[in-house]
Amino acid sequence: MALRPLFATPIYEASLSTNRSFENFNDELEAACRMLAEEDEAGRAWSKAHGYGGYTSYASLNDLPQRASVFGELKRRLDVHAKAFAADLAFDLGAGRLKLDSLWVNVLKPGAAHSGHIHPHSVISGTVYVRTPPGASALKLEDPRLPMMMAAPPRRADAPEATQSFVYLTPAAGTVFMWESWLRHEVPANAAKSERISLSFNYGWR
Repeated sequence: MALRPLFATPIYEASLSTNRSFENFNDELEAACRMLAEEDEAGRAWSKAHGYGGYTSYASLNDLPQRASVFGELKRRLDVHAKAFAADLAFDLGAGRLKLDSLWVNVLKPGAAHSGHIHPHSVISGTVYVRTPPGASALKLEDPRLPMMMAAPPRRADAPEATQSFVYLTPAAGTVFMWESWLRHEVPANAAKSERISLSFNYGWR
């Protein structure tokens, strides 16, 4: 007999840390993120009103690649990875292409979390990590079949990663994770003693 694993949910993982002058680039990214966290009053207000433990530019700024050159350079690097992921997914884009629709900063305070969600109206979503102190939150991914499992028994603790209901991916500074935007995910409580900084993004098919 044979098992045929079908309908896989690929997760793309890469790192910017292999690029030349990564440390300088990452330091510049962190400085730009912190600058926005200080200056973006609308973003801070939105974060407070919506219970976001820290700061996000998600609802306040939509022009990061034009706002600072380091974000423009980040976009160029992410475009390369998005193209590679789309090829791995065997997307037939026809006359269209994947376009970075949104890019936003996340500064997560100790103890803060981001509940489970998806990214509607997008094709590929992801996060690039700038600062991940010890104890910083992992990325928690949920098996998209979970609502349909009904009476299925739980998985064993030693179940292979591909069969687990939840998978936790632990990033480092420079890590890039990408996934198809329909995949539900969340950020558990930040157990670090300092802020966890990342930038999330969406690509649409245009």
